[in-house]
Amino acid sequence: MSCHPYAVMAAQRLLPVLRDPGPDEAVRRTGALLAAGCRAVELTTSTPGWAAAVARTAALGDAHGRPALIGVGTVTTTAQAEEALAAGAGFLVSPYPAPEVREFAARHDAVFVEGGFTPGEIAAAARHAGAAKVFPAHVGGPGFIRSLKAVLPDALLVPTGGIRPGEVREWLAAGASAVGIGNGLPDDPDELAAVFAELAGPCCAGCSPER
Repeated sequence: MSCHPYAVMAAQRLLPVLRDPGPDEAVRRTGALLAAGCRAVELTTSTPGWAAAVARTAALGDAHGRPALIGVGTVTTTAQAEEALAAGAGFLVSPYPAPEVREFAARHDAVFVEGGFTPGEIAAAARHAGAAKVFPAHVGGPGFIRSLKAVLPDALLVPTGGIRPGEVREWLAAGASAVGIGNGLPDDPDELAAVFAELAGPCCAGCSPER
């Protein structure tokens, strides 16, 4: 049995979001994250050659021998969603409401974390998939997440945008299930590993290494 992507994100708590100048850099950075104890990584369609990077990294494993969970962000069209799944993506993410991607994901039983900023957009995304990306999160701050959780207690909220690694715990305390980080993660392998070791929470039995 394998873990649902939501469970992996919630256990990892910090979701790296990579925007790189090319596929080779995206693959290199993803490999470093996996070696540091990260399992779920979000690549983005803003990276040239992103589908090739997804295909190359989806076959990798993390430091604990578990299959990597590679997602694709900034997915706003059916064509992008289709290409992402064909490349091996384990989940899709949009920065704002994307009805055509939502419909595509539902038809193909794909995991889609739809973005939104207003309470109505976030509630709609959570109603369809149980999860929502809150973007740009820094505008509302942790207090916004706290208010959202008061009316959406069961929603998995992933705030992303303008958040630094040192602020992750504050966002988690406000009710975020995981926090998307685009910048600021350390380059040093030991420091990077320490970040994920400090934040990691328990996951389900399906997250154990493949036998």
